[in-house]
Amino acid sequence: MGTWDIGHFDNDTAADFSGTIDDAPEAGRAAVIRDALVVAIEADYLDSDEGAPAVAAAALVASQCPGGEPVTTAYGPDKPLPVLPTDLRPLAVKALDAVLGENSELRELWDEAGDKEWAPGIARLREVLVAAAG
Repeated sequence: MGTWDIGHFDNDTAADFSGTIDDAPEAGRAAVIRDALVVAIEADYLDSDEGAPAVAAAALVASQCPGGEPVTTAYGPDKPLPVLPTDLRPLAVKALDAVLGENSELRELWDEAGDKEWAPGIARLREVLVAAAG
């Protein structure tokens, strides 16, 4: 995993995911985000190449929630997102639960690196989504 920082888009896989969103027609961008979330939710063991897009997708969903932070990184999608369906919010929460879970390679990699900032950043993102999901 080519990772350069703790941000939700600060790795090669998430940056590539942003390109996939940009390549999709505007009407299909929400489906790309939904697919990334569902892959994470349904995985028995969440590979980091599946976890990183799920985190990025959750950040995009959260950016449209009250209290959510806009995605301003150069590694996020360049093209505007449509208003995302609100049913993505609980999916994003479940995907982040999978990313932080015991069967997540992404969590394992950050734990092994001894990082103390990545997981709290994911938890803050989750809090925004939980509040918005009702």
